Amino acid sequence: MSAPAACLFDLDGLLLDTEPLHGKAWAAAAKHFGSELSETQLKQLRGRRRQDCAEQVIRWLERSITPEDLLAVQQPFARRLLAGAPAMPGAEALLRTCWRLDIAMALVTSSAEEAVRRKCEPHPWLTLIETRVLGDDPDLRQGKPAADPFLLAADRLGVDVRACWALEDSLAGSRAALAAGCRLWLLDADNSGIDSAQLPQGTWQTILHLNEVEHALIGAT
Repeated sequence: MSAPAACLFDLDGLLLDTEPLHGKAWAAAAKHFGSELSETQLKQLRGRRRQDCAEQVIRWLERSITPEDLLAVQQPFARRLLAGAPAMPGAEALLRTCWRLDIAMALVTSSAEEAVRRKCEPHPWLTLIETRVLGDDPDLRQGKPAADPFLLAADRLGVDVRACWALEDSLAGSRAALAAGCRLWLLDADNSGIDSAQLPQGTWQTILHLNEVEHALIGAT
């Protein structure tokens, strides 16, 4: 296996352990409007942009409310819950290894700029990633599961997207990475599993810990 031209990192659930917290915020917002969201539904929201999530939740709620109405309830919950989100095991070590090996990096996240700033602030090691594609990026046409975020990240780094490794934990993000042509490393830290039939064709493998990617990088360079 050859070394990648760049590593393209998701944020939520990959570098920071935020996905359960996002789920709690959406569940609390749904409960405010008199509905319950299942674990299956909450997992379907992972990796998607805030606006896309809000529109999906409204369809589940079957209520005559706007995304703005829902987000006005959901966002205060999210801000409180996400303020102290911890790093995923092995995340900092992996970024430092990329830095030491001079492997280009980009953050490719569906989170908006303000949310990224708030979540990253307690983790100064995340500043090692200077190139970023965020959910509200003005140059982004479509969010995950479309390929656009990864294509834009590779373009900004000046590398061939097909020579990049993408690290993801969600179905939406995995679809986006494979659609772009990246080699996908799919983190399944909680053994929840993603049905391979739901993924497009491409090169990918499941990992249980980020140190598996770190070892692969060291072995490839």
